[in-house]
Amino acid sequence: MEGASKEKLASVSSLVTVFENSRTSGAAPRVHRQEAQHHRPGCRPPSPAESWERPTVGEALESEPRTVSRRYLNSLKNKLSSGAWRKSCQPGTCPSPGTQEPEEKRIVQELLETEQAYVARLHLLDQVFFQELLKEARSSKAFPEDVVRLIFSNISSIYQFHAQFFLPELQRRLDDWTTTPRIGDVIQKLAPFLKMYSEYVKNFERAIELLATWTDKSPPFQEVITRIQSSEASGSLTLQHHMLEPVQRIPRYELLLKEYVQKLPAQAPDLADAQKALNMIFSAAQHSNAAITEMERLQELWEVYQRLGLEDDIVDPSNTLLREGPVLKISFRRNGPMERYLFLFNNMLLYCVPRVIQVGAHFQVRTRIDVAGMKVRELTDAEFPHSFLVSGKQRTLELQARSQEEMISWMQACQAAIDQIEKRNETFKAAAQGPEGDAQEQELQSKELGLRAPQWIRDKMVTMCMRCQEPFNALTRRRHHCRACGYVVCGRCSDYRAELKYDDNRPNRVCFDCYTFLTGNVIPEDKEDKRRGILEKGSVMGSEQSLMCSFLQLLGDKWGKSGPRGWCVIPRDDPLVLYVYAAPQDMRAHASIPLLGYQVTAGPQGDPRVFQLQQSGQFYIFKAETEELKGRWVKAMERAASGWSPGEPSDGDLSD
Repeated sequence: MEGASKEKLASVSSLVTVFENSRTSGAAPRVHRQEAQHHRPGCRPPSPAESWERPTVGEALESEPRTVSRRYLNSLKNKLSSGAWRKSCQPGTCPSPGTQEPEEKRIVQELLETEQAYVARLHLLDQVFFQELLKEARSSKAFPEDVVRLIFSNISSIYQFHAQFFLPELQRRLDDWTTTPRIGDVIQKLAPFLKMYSEYVKNFERAIELLATWTDKSPPFQEVITRIQSSEASGSLTLQHHMLEPVQRIPRYELLLKEYVQKLPAQAPDLADAQKALNMIFSAAQHSNAAITEMERLQELWEVYQRLGLEDDIVDPSNTLLREGPVLKISFRRNGPMERYLFLFNNMLLYCVPRVIQVGAHFQVRTRIDVAGMKVRELTDAEFPHSFLVSGKQRTLELQARSQEEMISWMQACQAAIDQIEKRNETFKAAAQGPEGDAQEQELQSKELGLRAPQWIRDKMVTMCMRCQEPFNALTRRRHHCRACGYVVCGRCSDYRAELKYDDNRPNRVCFDCYTFLTGNVIPEDKEDKRRGILEKGSVMGSEQSLMCSFLQLLGDKWGKSGPRGWCVIPRDDPLVLYVYAAPQDMRAHASIPLLGYQVTAGPQGDPRVFQLQQSGQFYIFKAETEELKGRWVKAMERAASGWSPGEPSDGDLSD
């Protein structure tokens, strides 16, 4: 303990020497105007003849920056030498045999000693590093004064508060401990001013970056810092090390005060005040932590900004990055999904493409979708598992996650952002997330036609125009997408243009149904679609309200030798007929088979997944992907063959 006391004594003595040298060398001292005639307030009460009105904490911090007097710094020598006090009060060494200082006083003594050392560090930061760098900046013009002020932030206010108020109050209270054994009221009075640390903590990371930058950039800047760091007062520690101490100080107060409260007897007069003081210190720590959190959030936004290379600024105090990560984009033209990257903020979703050559920006922003008005739901697509749909005013995306858990996480994050922004705008509504064929959802989609980007039907999901049911071919009838409803249509059925609000009212290619709805114009009679035949039942309508639907391989001469795959549907509104489509989104079936009277038997090929329909010498042979799927189809066809309808009781369920 004696060694530690000597080190502290030497440190403060060196600080006094540096301070006196700075005064004699012409540096402008920042001394209170009454300091030359009066004793520093707080060290000891002045005599009546020397009494003067002491300023409040707020007044002192708002006044011209000041420093601690030489007399007060010299007094710290004797205060620090009292570090032997703890050793003298150890069991067996106390001057009064049989007595021992209470634990709570030991903690207060530790608080005082650490505060004395802390004020010495603050003096080094403010009066030595800060002032010497300012002096060099003014004289040499080698680096801006503003850089120095940014690095040290509000360290002058922190130094004044601790040196002129907090430390003297602690010293006075410990001196009067015999008559006033309490510390809680003092900390209660001064704790609110600890919130000034938030500014310092918030600026700390930026300050360290500036310090590193200008140390490399300016030799005079580096020379001043190196000279002070090599002095005895710095204790062979770097400026960065000293700058870290204010960041760590409030948590230190919290630990010491918590220990103090625990050691107080149940009937101690200071217990209530100490507990309140602890709560206030905790609040100050939370305030500081909130500043750190805010700093980290803005830093994260800045890093995203740099990775995107955006011209428009996303580093806005109202923006919060909620989630980011890679996904796969399901293409409506290509067979395989494509690598993409999403950034979800509280107010927008950025849909990005990774750059092949990552020089500068790492991603290119393809689409910015506003969270306001956005919707998200899961897709039931056997070809693309754990896929989901994000539908916004600017664009609708079909995305695939790497796992079911990741898909759920993305959907929850998007929905949470949607809910939050709807609550903030006081327009929160329960979004209708029913099945795709639900009448309420269809009504909602019709009302939003042209107001938001539609979900595009993928090319390979249809083999014919979804309006006129004519088959597509590569030469005379190519595929097009209606920009209003997303249907795949032929050129004849999409030879119309209408202004769409989601695309800034620019004219877009639309199908004739959407053209009529959006413009109110009547389609000429020669362009109206023909009366539907028996095969013109849309696969989408049948699949969404079906008793059974899936792909089946079609075998035998009836379907051709190639054995094509067909999308087979038994509709709920036509339960005795099997419709066979070339693709799930086709609007016209290739064939329909009335099932009434047919027999369902095992297939002739000995494959457990093969079954057939047989009636009067007619055979239709099918092959399912699994035995379980085959069993469900056999049960469904047997019901239909017997004349069963959905309203009648059944002995089983066809669903999974």
